[in-house]
Amino acid sequence: MRTAFAFVLSLLAMSAGAVRAEPPKLAVFDLEMIDTSLQGEVNGPRTDEQARLLRAGDQVRKELADSGKFRVLDIAPVNAAAHGSNLQACGGCDVKLAGELGADLAMTGVVQKVSNLILNINLYLRDVHSGQLVAAASADMRGNTDESWSRATDYLVRNRLLAPNYGAPQAR
Repeated sequence: MRTAFAFVLSLLAMSAGAVRAEPPKLAVFDLEMIDTSLQGEVNGPRTDEQARLLRAGDQVRKELADSGKFRVLDIAPVNAAAHGSNLQACGGCDVKLAGELGADLAMTGVVQKVSNLILNINLYLRDVHSGQLVAAASADMRGNTDESWSRATDYLVRNRLLAPNYGAPQAR
């Protein structure tokens, strides 16, 4: 997966040097939550966490758009359908929805909450044309605060998705 993502980025670099080709069109969907914590079991969804999910999606969209490596599309036309689906288990509905927007790539994400101390963010990038997973990135975070979510999201974008050597074979 990492190699495929590096390949996509290398194609971007080559096309940028050639004829200022358009960057790939990317649909970044709002993140979803899997809450297996005791608090989640007893109390259900929390409004502060739902707000953090939306902010994290907005942060990913902004950082990727600002990079210039992607043309981030507005998901508003399919957002209601996306929110009505479990994008991680819908059999490719994320790719279908992204295709309706004219995207080349679709990004989904999920926050897994074990407790208020232990959480994990996972981002998945799929090729809309083939439906294949191109890249996956994951970061653990400690603490369920606005700051911890923002820092983990920023880390994933900067040090995984936009890192120059992401996906390259590691030296031994």
